[in-house]
Amino acid sequence: MKRRKFILSTLIAAAGAPILKAAPAKGSEPEVCTPTPSLWKDDDINIAWLGHSTVLMKLFGKFILTDPVLYDTIGVNLMGLVIGPTRYSPMPLERNAIPKPDIVLLSHAHMDHMDTRSLSYLSEKYPGEIDCITAYNTQDVIEDMPWKSLREIDWGQQAFLGDIRFKALQVKHFGWRYPGEKDRSRGYFADGRSYNAYIIEKNGKKILFGGDTAMTDSFAKADEQVDIAIMPIGAYMPWRFNHCNPEEAMQMAASMQAKTFIPIHCNTFRQGMEPVEEPVQRMIANKNSHQMEIGISKIGETFNMV
Repeated sequence: MKRRKFILSTLIAAAGAPILKAAPAKGSEPEVCTPTPSLWKDDDINIAWLGHSTVLMKLFGKFILTDPVLYDTIGVNLMGLVIGPTRYSPMPLERNAIPKPDIVLLSHAHMDHMDTRSLSYLSEKYPGEIDCITAYNTQDVIEDMPWKSLREIDWGQQAFLGDIRFKALQVKHFGWRYPGEKDRSRGYFADGRSYNAYIIEKNGKKILFGGDTAMTDSFAKADEQVDIAIMPIGAYMPWRFNHCNPEEAMQMAASMQAKTFIPIHCNTFRQGMEPVEEPVQRMIANKNSHQMEIGISKIGETFNMV
């Protein structure tokens, strides 16, 4: 019965009605830290988790922002009213305190990853100054925004922005933004919406941004080793066919020889039926199963690699 209610609420939300969202139990709201990107050095790697799948990193002097969601609510925008899930943990940085990204990296077109309000805010605040990379057959959602450049890269393809290499990896997910659109999870490989993870490389250091995925051997087959893996760990109950659990996320990161693990896709919006504190707790409990350190465990924390 609980699972049916959750599925029904998600379908209602997709159709434009309010989601039936359960609030976190009292006392379980995640602790949030405040990052200080103004202090980050140009010759280091700094990574701060801003909630959900939004990560701000400074990679040897260049700011990269992943799947930016900078507002309190995500979902369908009806004449300025956004209908969908609301944050239960605050943004660790105000929108206007986020430094100008040199690059915005988008994993796929879902509204909690390609948030048009946030992307409009950034591109209009810095017109012609931000490069954007997104997945195959998704740029139409944001192509009217004033980007410096906008490009799609497909699974196995690479793109270079200056001396930063981006390589798109296949994940196990789905791609439609609205019900009924073609996407690759249903076999529309030529004209369906796609979904990426990315390798980000500069100065011989590699970062995996896992986007959104269920358990898959695609990472092990990618023939890449990474220093840092940023991986989704939440919304796995009951969505195991689209979202991995913490143990699976860490296993996929370990298959790429990651030295540091950073979680995303939890502690922000209520999207699964698991207790809100459970994904991070399971991640910490599993840390001795692999030769990886956990770089971040709270929203707003910063991981530094010199």
